Amino acid sequence: MRQLDHAKLLTLSCNDLPWKPSAFAAGLSVKDVAVTDGLEMQLVRFEPGTYLPRHAHERAEFIYVLEGELIIAGQRLRPGWASVASPGSVHDDVHSDTGCIFVLVDRPL
Repeated sequence: MRQLDHAKLLTLSCNDLPWKPSAFAAGLSVKDVAVTDGLEMQLVRFEPGTYLPRHAHERAEFIYVLEGELIIAGQRLRPGWASVASPGSVHDDVHSDTGCIFVLVDRPL
């Protein structure tokens, strides 16, 4: 993951970044974009049928769906939809029946 120092700007083609399997859940892969000021940006891909385990957020989490459909707590997020989770929130039901790709900004694991 690229660490971006204070007062710097990074631009890059995410098409050139490799998809890497995530240890967080089976069927989940990520493209690491960068980390700065305690936040990371990733592209996240769910294979069809992927479910995340129950998890809590220590910091805010921002999601923007690019492709497919992501289901969070029964709400179906399609391309153009966003989700913001505040610190202390808990996700019990995050999955994708169809598969999806989204932009994620949160704290590094």
